[in-house]
Amino acid sequence: MKRNARFNLLLLFVIFSFNGKTIAQKASNYISFKNEKEICDFFARKSDGSILISGHRGGWEAGYPENSIEGFQNVLNRIPAFFEIDPRLTKDSIIVLMHDAKLERTTTGKGKLSDCTYPELRDMRLKDHEGNVTSAKIPTLEEAIIWSKGKTVINLDKKDVPPDKIVALIKKHKAKKHVMLTVHTGAQARYYYDRLPGIMMSVFARNDREYEDIAISGVPWKYMIAYVGPAIDDSNRHIVEKLHGKGVRCMISFAPTHDKLETAKERQEAYREEIKKAPDIIESDLPTEVWKAIYTK
Repeated sequence: MKRNARFNLLLLFVIFSFNGKTIAQKASNYISFKNEKEICDFFARKSDGSILISGHRGGWEAGYPENSIEGFQNVLNRIPAFFEIDPRLTKDSIIVLMHDAKLERTTTGKGKLSDCTYPELRDMRLKDHEGNVTSAKIPTLEEAIIWSKGKTVINLDKKDVPPDKIVALIKKHKAKKHVMLTVHTGAQARYYYDRLPGIMMSVFARNDREYEDIAISGVPWKYMIAYVGPAIDDSNRHIVEKLHGKGVRCMISFAPTHDKLETAKERQEAYREEIKKAPDIIESDLPTEVWKAIYTK
């Protein structure tokens, strides 16, 4: 199967130091857009059966923490992908990347993130998903926005950051060409559309109520992808058909289901069964494994 033709694949050597090792990779699979129309066209549903991959929290790989720039780059060194990430606010109002409200699972720190200042967080180190401490530090959202330009798209999940702060940061860096916003309601979608017209959004449309709530927001469908749940099945297939009629790509997530299977063989079999149902986007903690299921026999 061919890679999606819209991917801009740049071949280059990427050399960086991580955990005391110098790592060289031959290919980085970068996604780059010249303007907002290009990113909109890229995420519009195609009739070619193409599937895009989203790294959930950036992705899980041994030695690479979730929500880390090192982890994002590691995935891009292997496959083209975009990334769902988690902005949270520190005690001194700096936006950093962290999924959990507490620090223990993913860092060497303890307690609530919101009780810590950014300088305090900089003394901590991130852990990978197996609990191994790495040399990676907690990145700021601003660092991630700057890093992602010309490389990929980062999709900002909704956590505890006031939306006006998100808007201000995107405007500061003119980042609508490489930042997407996850919204849970039509009201949230409208808020961002009014302040950042043309920005892409990942909307929740898992059921009829969520679909109608987004529909009445007045935000044009062309600026959306839609999360429809962990799978396409009888409960949401009618919603998927309506979204496809609007030209909207539908995303499912393996993070709560197949990614948790014990062996790679089990995961590959489960991924391939789900891929037969033709999702447009797959979100996964293991994006490189999903890529293998899609593009190898």
